[in-house]
Amino acid sequence: MHIQAHGLRIAVEDQGPRTGPVVLLIMGLGMQLIAWPQPLVQSLQDQGFRVVRFDNRDIGLSQGFDDAGVPSMALAALRYALHLPVHSPYRLADMAQDAVAVLDALGIAQAHVCGASMGGMIAQHLAAQAPQRVASLTLMMTTSGARALPRPSWAVQRTLLSRPRGPGTSAAVDWIVHMLRTIGSPGYPPDLQALRARALESVQRAWHPAGSARQLLAIVADGDRTPLLQRITAPTRIVHGMADPLVPLACGQHLAQHIARAETDFIPGLGHDLPDALLERFAQGIAHNAGRGPSALSGLWRD
Repeated sequence: MHIQAHGLRIAVEDQGPRTGPVVLLIMGLGMQLIAWPQPLVQSLQDQGFRVVRFDNRDIGLSQGFDDAGVPSMALAALRYALHLPVHSPYRLADMAQDAVAVLDALGIAQAHVCGASMGGMIAQHLAAQAPQRVASLTLMMTTSGARALPRPSWAVQRTLLSRPRGPGTSAAVDWIVHMLRTIGSPGYPPDLQALRARALESVQRAWHPAGSARQLLAIVADGDRTPLLQRITAPTRIVHGMADPLVPLACGQHLAQHIARAETDFIPGLGHDLPDALLERFAQGIAHNAGRGPSALSGLWRD
């Protein structure tokens, strides 16, 4: 379904018991809501949670920003390296307000928030800006953006900045598969046929690489979120792969050092993906962390 949130048309999927505590899932760069695997969603529902997923602005079936044009990432990288301001059509803080507006539109007062990668960056803003809306916070494979933290290898950066080798669905699917294999988990290699099927589903649902570029620009423009971390009061769980080639483990360790009373789950062999073999572990971790927060028998607004 689509809702009007923060003045934008946002695609939302809302599953599970209406009166259950709410888990809000925020996905990463260029990824659609379907990138949250259904078995993970089902496991959370089986534990009594109402699960809300949505397409971030400028991706999937949510409203795009094509009028803003396609950014020059080379120029943005240069300005970042020179410590000059990087200008973007929208900021991650705006995307956090989108998440709040999704909750508003669904009549949800408070949620257990889980963000992956860029979604974790958005979740940091959400937890700092609107702490009353975040009952607990799970940050997966993400970073504060501190400049001193290690960066992905040049091979990974080249892959992310590359383009499909031609037009059409097949080339787009090939590119997605290559990208996901590049950043994926060495300890949990995917079934290639299943990976290709997921990539095809994504392309057929919506293929919008210009939106991904603008989201990447928003990440670069956001800079260092370390000052936000001391404002996070929600019980926080940090999940990070010890073999993450895109967001190295040091990034998760840095978050744990700067968020009060954060718990960690650092997983050997995990890269920058959500392997099938670990979905139940992820779901149990989100549920465990939710138990550290307010009881919140219902996430609905109360009169």
